[in-house]
Amino acid sequence: MPSVFWTGNLPILVRMMANASNALAWITGNARDVASMKHRIKLGYEGACSKDLTRYDELGLKHFTRIAQELLAGVDVTGKRVLDVGCGTGILSSQVLEHGAASLVCGDSSEYMLDQCRKKLVERGYEKRVELQHLDAEALPFGDRSFDAVVSGMVLGLVPDQQMAVREMVRVLGEGGVLALSTHGPEHYREAVEATFKASSKRYVFGYRIEFWPRSEAEVHRMLAQTGLSDIQMRRTNWQDSFEDGGEAFDFFAATSACFWYARIPPERRSEESIRLRDYFARHGVKRITQDVILARGTRL
Repeated sequence: MPSVFWTGNLPILVRMMANASNALAWITGNARDVASMKHRIKLGYEGACSKDLTRYDELGLKHFTRIAQELLAGVDVTGKRVLDVGCGTGILSSQVLEHGAASLVCGDSSEYMLDQCRKKLVERGYEKRVELQHLDAEALPFGDRSFDAVVSGMVLGLVPDQQMAVREMVRVLGEGGVLALSTHGPEHYREAVEATFKASSKRYVFGYRIEFWPRSEAEVHRMLAQTGLSDIQMRRTNWQDSFEDGGEAFDFFAATSACFWYARIPPERRSEESIRLRDYFARHGVKRITQDVILARGTRL
């Protein structure tokens, strides 16, 4: 089940506000309605909540390419059958293929993201080595030990039952295979999340537990260890992306997060809410956004 209280780092007063909302969400049952949580995430990454998603690669390609390169450093996928869980637009998938994977299954819950991934990989001539699959990370549609390697880039923090997702990735991994994943650390997007909590119209989101669960290195390590993986290696990397102004910072945040929480806002009010948030970023000089990425990998015995 998802955590009741906020799992990222925020200033104490903002954390108190967020956790009051989370507590109400638990009491009313909203924080336990996992199906609705998954549906809101899916809506976001289908582009149903905000047109900002159409700029995902335009604004986020450099960012996610850096994470993909760091994730695959030291991971041998040459000649192997690989699964990418939560492939998005195919940024990590492209890197896996460039590293010599024999075949790759790109899986995601969003048909929009799968379409973007397909276009990208076809343009690069990889279509004969690729299969695309709609999937739920908590219930992968593959048999046991189906892959030589499993990768997942910045997806785990958006999954309600993270331990189940890790178990599923290990279940489909063959003997001696490697699981390599990156996920959101407690400081990830801290400035943007804080600004959004402060500026959002509370009437729409109070009593709503946002579908974003950052984790510490120790928590991610424990998830991998509980599946029986061996040779677990952990690394955490932090940096700040700087922008010309707050509006540009908001555009990056909106595009890469897909604004999935807009699903709680009436459709006719979403444009107004987006303008409100962008204006807040600009007026308060939110020009830097922290990136806190946990990189983990382990081997199945």
